[in-house]
Amino acid sequence: MTICILDTSVFCNLLDVPAFNQDREDTLSKLEDYLEEGYTLLLPLAAIYETGNHIAHVANGRARREAAKRFVGEVAQAIAGQVPWRPTPFPDRRLLTAWLAEFPDCAMRKVGLADLSIIREFERQCKLHRMRRVLVWSYDYHLQGYDRKVGSG
Repeated sequence: MTICILDTSVFCNLLDVPAFNQDREDTLSKLEDYLEEGYTLLLPLAAIYETGNHIAHVANGRARREAAKRFVGEVAQAIAGQVPWRPTPFPDRRLLTAWLAEFPDCAMRKVGLADLSIIREFERQCKLHRMRRVLVWSYDYHLQGYDRKVGSG
């Protein structure tokens, strides 16, 4: 079984956020495949925040409100365990402090704090599930390479 961490780029496509949904058909097709294959889908807090920010900047007011409603519904259902993806744990003070200490070096590599938190969640999932494939599902080139196959890490 595979653990799949959803990135903002994927969540925006799933929610059909205007101007952030150019890969929607591919996303829905992959989602269907992943569900059929029994993937465990995780939604990081960073993807929730970033998606909310993208929605807030949708130019058309009516489209912005509709996207915001879909967003609220999906996140609420994720928290309640009613959709295929579930939120990852919120970082504690110690963890956030560690990420902040790493951030200047990450910024020099053009890796933002949200992406850093997703990378750290990927690493955490790899440690928790040593015999399972773990991947970050993303259209962002910074995150596409995070795919640990079973038995390779």
